[in-house]
Amino acid sequence: MDGGGQYNPRTVEEVFKDYTGRRKGMIKALTTDVEDFYQQCDPEKENLCLYGFPNEQWEVNLPAEEVPPELPEPALGINFARDGMQDKDWLALVAVHSDAWLLSVAFYFGARFGFDKSERKRLFCMINEIPTLFEVVTGAAKKQVKDKSSVTNNSSSKSKSNSKVGKYSNKVQPKDEEADGFEEEEEEEEEDEHGDTLCGACGENYGTDVFWICCDICERWFHGKCVKITPARAEHIKQYKCPSCSNKRARP
Repeated sequence: MDGGGQYNPRTVEEVFKDYTGRRKGMIKALTTDVEDFYQQCDPEKENLCLYGFPNEQWEVNLPAEEVPPELPEPALGINFARDGMQDKDWLALVAVHSDAWLLSVAFYFGARFGFDKSERKRLFCMINEIPTLFEVVTGAAKKQVKDKSSVTNNSSSKSKSNSKVGKYSNKVQPKDEEADGFEEEEEEEEEDEHGDTLCGACGENYGTDVFWICCDICERWFHGKCVKITPARAEHIKQYKCPSCSNKRARP
């Protein structure tokens, strides 16, 4: 769809950049832009596909008309299953097919430009280091205990209504010289746990001094900037719902 003949990544790094750009666009469609995505996938329309582009944008459109197409095509007819399944199951199904498409596009470029065994392995390892769309959409990428990230240096003063809001930091507070190292080990373990946390919108790991918020419905965590929530605003939210949970539609 986006002109494979015009944009041809030729190195492992370029293909990986292409992959991550398309991936981010599709994550937007399935998370932060989910209401718009839902509306565009009208079952009354013809067979539709979800496309991700290297510029991190997405599009729902008809498949390419040329045969064979320049690039591998995404799953056809994703709109037909929309009203026959629960929202979360439908989105997870689209995510699975989208993961398969992203891999096929990446290795199409690899085959086209003659990647050898070591280059193909390096490309796969780079891709395998980041969560799949399915893992991001379903929350499987972040197996978290409720309220885990509300533990900060001043978390004891936070109210229960704000227990879903956290700000992670790897700054270590000064310790008593007679400490036996137990507290330091605890903080290291906590940082390791936080390092496994992935944003439900962009799928990226947490960073130093990054503000996060957790959805009270699906219990997935999000960068505040990804869902446009500031720490000040979060203080006044009694129950936070992420874009996906807020936009779930009632079935007839």
